[in-house]
Amino acid sequence: MSDVGLHRADNEDSYLYWEPDSDDELRRKGRLAIVADGMGGYEGGQEASRLAAETVRELYDRDFSGDPKATLVTAFQSAHDNIQRFAIEHPQFRGMGTTCTALAIIERELFFAHVGDSRLYLIRDDSITRLTRDHSYVGRLVETGVVRSEDAESHPQRHILTAALGSGPEIIPDVPERSLALEEGDLLILCTDGLWSLVGDHDLAHIARTYPPAEACLRLVRMAIERGAPDNITVQILRVSTP
Repeated sequence: MSDVGLHRADNEDSYLYWEPDSDDELRRKGRLAIVADGMGGYEGGQEASRLAAETVRELYDRDFSGDPKATLVTAFQSAHDNIQRFAIEHPQFRGMGTTCTALAIIERELFFAHVGDSRLYLIRDDSITRLTRDHSYVGRLVETGVVRSEDAESHPQRHILTAALGSGPEIIPDVPERSLALEEGDLLILCTDGLWSLVGDHDLAHIARTYPPAEACLRLVRMAIERGAPDNITVQILRVSTP
C-alpha cells in the first residue's frame, strides 16, 4: 500500500511486486519485491523511483544470471545509470535520485540489495530484525555512537542521505554475503521512511503478526497518518507459507 501522506502534494514513492509467469521460471528466478523513495522535487522524485523499480525488475527478469546477488547488483547499477541519463536529458530534474530496497525470494532463500534509507525487516516468532542499514547522515552518527539508535527516527536531519541511486559517480549497494534461509511463518516488511519514522518496531511487529498482510498494510498506513504523516508512506508485507 502507498499513500501520499498529509503534507505532500505528490507521491514520490514507488513499489513493485513481480513473479514470472511460468512455473519453471518461478523456480529459477523466484519472486521480486521493491520499494523506492524518490527525491528531487515535483516529478523528479516520481521519475527516479519509478525508473529504479522498473529497471531493477526488467534487468532481473531479462539478465538473470543464476546468481540472484550478482543480478541485483547489476540491476542497481543499471538503475543508477538510467536515472542519471534521464536527468541529463531533462535538466529540470537535475539532482533527482531515489532510495531502493529490493528483495528476491527463491524457494525459501532471501536475497536483497539496498541503497538509501528505505528498510527491510524480518519478523520471526516474537522478534523483529532490521536487515538493512540506513545510508544517511544520522545513520552514520548512530554507527559511530554519536546518536542513540532510539533517537534516530526523530532526529531532525534523519532525511539527509549519504547514498542514493542516481546520485554520485558510482553506486555500491549493500548486499549480504550469504542468503538468509526463511522459515514457515516469517514476515518480511519493506517500507519507506514515511512509515518507519512514525511507526516503531514494536507496532510494526504487532500489527504485521496480528492481521493478514493486506489489512496490516492498511492499519500501518493509517497509524502513520494518525501520527501526522509528513511524508509519503509505502509498505509491502510478505508472509512465508506453504501453498
